[in-house]
Amino acid sequence: MVYISSKPYPYMPQGKDIKYAPFNNEFMLEAMKVCKGDSTDTAHSTGAVVVKDGVVIGRGANQSALKNETLKRWHKKYFCVRRLLNIPSGQKYWLCPGCASFRHHAEARAVLDALRKNAAISGADLYMYGHWWCCKPCWDKMLSAGIRDVYLCEGASELFSR
Repeated sequence: MVYISSKPYPYMPQGKDIKYAPFNNEFMLEAMKVCKGDSTDTAHSTGAVVVKDGVVIGRGANQSALKNETLKRWHKKYFCVRRLLNIPSGQKYWLCPGCASFRHHAEARAVLDALRKNAAISGADLYMYGHWWCCKPCWDKMLSAGIRDVYLCEGASELFSR
């Protein structure tokens, strides 16, 4: 495990690391905008943008499988199967309908958005706001698409860990 601020990342691919950008970085601000405007996951709102040669080529926000607002609030405040079973972050999303599957995570959705636009992703960077690490399925998706570096906002581990 790789450590930052004495907090271990639950997963990190061999030879990769996470980089950090200040809040006022233009791409971090765009990821924040995507998070606040498009995320339907009230438990862990997250937004991401894929950037190539200084241009945003893909955007994505995590989405909850729950569409009913009352159920989303109930999930966040009272009942999450994964929390009840002490399932570590990044694992067994399928157990809880309120938790966003990795297919609905911001990173995967931003990569998919860029691919749908036929953008050349190889060598692009991904900026993410709203979370402090990336799960294995998201890393796999980003690496297979050719994402070079992943940037989180400075202080993400303190701001966004539960």
